Amino acid sequence: MIWLWLSSAFMVTTAAVHGFLGEKRLIQPLMKLDQGIMGVDLARKVFRFAWYAMSVLMLVSAAVVAWPGTPRGLILLTGCAWTAVGLFDAIYTRGRHIGWPVLTASGVFAILGATV
Repeated sequence: MIWLWLSSAFMVTTAAVHGFLGEKRLIQPLMKLDQGIMGVDLARKVFRFAWYAMSVLMLVSAAVVAWPGTPRGLILLTGCAWTAVGLFDAIYTRGRHIGWPVLTASGVFAILGATV
């Protein structure tokens, strides 16, 4: 059970960092651009919405993992998805994106919690 709570805590932390640091380091600088696609108001709104929708989905994943009575298969699926995303992020960014270790750990902890 501790693995599931640890996984959930990592997922919540990831959502918070994604929301706050992402806003400061990515969203705000992009919103200052007024050329290309960022010159289109709808695109700017959709981009910001999608960014925060991802953070909300991270929180939903945290709830799924920690919720009492969640089917083992759903926890495994969630854990595998987070692990795959983390590993893909590591490979795709050649380890330069700060999120890959926490994404991967969140998934591995969920898998451990579902199997141990």
